[in-house]
Amino acid sequence: MFTVLLFRLFLLIAVSIIIYSLIKYFTDPRRRLERAQRSEDFYILDDTDNVRKNIFLTVRGAMFEGEKFLGTTDQSVEVTTIILSTDDQDRLRGMTSRDFHAIEKELIVRYPKADIEWRQPIADIKKKLEQQRK
Repeated sequence: MFTVLLFRLFLLIAVSIIIYSLIKYFTDPRRRLERAQRSEDFYILDDTDNVRKNIFLTVRGAMFEGEKFLGTTDQSVEVTTIILSTDDQDRLRGMTSRDFHAIEKELIVRYPKADIEWRQPIADIKKKLEQQRK
């Protein structure tokens, strides 16, 4: 009798652990980011309260990583610079200057006092796209 109750208790604990693991897996923000990249949607993974964590965002299948830097403003210490880069430059194919502008606009909403900078070669690509647009 005791072994049956003990077995049922272990079985209940095992099922609880599996359910908890599945919930954590499906609600993981990194998984959402990867899914948005595969489906070429816009998604930002950012912890605005933690400056040490980088920003990850995806647009049209391209993954960008942004480094946040603190600086002083008129009245407080805030994020003053965000430097964006990408590891896979081949994924930039098909992006327009509107896409880059939308990224900057979304980051300015989150960090109004920040300057957005692009690392090479994205800065050159963005500059060429803006010249073609004019």
